[in-house]
Amino acid sequence: MKYKIWILFLFLCLAGSSKLLYSQVQATRISFDFYGDTIGFSRTNVANIPFNDSLTPATIKAFYCRISASAYQQVVDTILAYKAKHNPDDWVYYQLIRKTAQSMSPKAENYYRYTLYKWFLFCQSGYDATLNIIDGKLLFYVQSDEDIYDIPFFKNNGKKYICLNYHDYSYNIDFDHHVLNNVPISIKGAENKFSYKLTHLPDFGQDSYFEKDLSFNYHDINYHFKVKLNADVKKMFVNYPVADYQLYINEPLSKETYNSLIPQLKKEINSMSPKQGVDYLMHFTRYAFLYKPDLENFGREKHMFPEQTLLYENSDCADRAALFYYLVKEIYKLPMIVLVFPHHMTIAVKFDKPVGNPVIYNGNAYSLCEPTPQVEDLPLGKISSDLTTSTYHVAYVYEPGNK
Repeated sequence: MKYKIWILFLFLCLAGSSKLLYSQVQATRISFDFYGDTIGFSRTNVANIPFNDSLTPATIKAFYCRISASAYQQVVDTILAYKAKHNPDDWVYYQLIRKTAQSMSPKAENYYRYTLYKWFLFCQSGYDATLNIIDGKLLFYVQSDEDIYDIPFFKNNGKKYICLNYHDYSYNIDFDHHVLNNVPISIKGAENKFSYKLTHLPDFGQDSYFEKDLSFNYHDINYHFKVKLNADVKKMFVNYPVADYQLYINEPLSKETYNSLIPQLKKEINSMSPKQGVDYLMHFTRYAFLYKPDLENFGREKHMFPEQTLLYENSDCADRAALFYYLVKEIYKLPMIVLVFPHHMTIAVKFDKPVGNPVIYNGNAYSLCEPTPQVEDLPLGKISSDLTTSTYHVAYVYEPGNK
């Protein structure tokens, strides 16, 4: 009997020690999911670099010295391996930088430290990034030559640096009454420019999608679609700034969303002429979504690309113009121009023969196609009466075959 009790005791001890050993092994690794990929690396002293000092260039340099002496290379190799495998756009790669920094230094626990981790990992990934201090705030900038309209930037030695964490301060920093103090740290190999251009979305796992019902009426017939969408797209681009049209207007849909929507639309317009099909797509974009100005929807200006417009319940003229542009480009590959009025954005399409009063641009006639709901149900070739005498400029030109 005593022998059996002893065996049971020994078994329990071994089981407990196994659990302890397992938990210790688990505690020595950091891992997280990044849009279907597991990112993991050993937990070393790189995850324990302290920063509890006052915010000054000297304390930041001290942090840099400490983290530079840590075993950080394995972390950098891990995220660069993801970059080499998937070739993400810079904005998507920045989201990986954010999640990696969060896994080692949670944002809510120490915002300065979290930002320093982002900056360090970005530089070690080869990007020309820098830090500024203003009124007790730590701003993180990256070198970019592109036009971004709602984000602060500064120039240094002829290079433009755009702020990546302005949103963390609610887009509200008094640059007029406080001096921007740059932290001069030069990191070897950190020379790459950052681009806001979007060319593709990650291959999200199929189980991360949900279905959304879209419907609209066209010529007294109700059409219904079930579209697969991914909420991760909202999170990924929630802080994407207002960029130049050419940087985001050609953003494609993710594979699952594309395969759930485009074949359905192609089936419906298969027997239609190009003009009828474009008219159908115009009405789909106009009436399958609720309208709301950006100021009411987001509290600020925000341009959404096609997949975002499909995701959100409300959208404005710029969002619908981008979606309509994408659909016409994908299905018909017809030449188009993007027209921007003082408070409106729309699309004009080039057909074999123009419709209505065409817009003449570079000797070509483009027919107006209004994808945003107006007071009247505008047909092809018509524009809202309050815009007939308004000025506009051509913000973007699409020619099939040109990228």
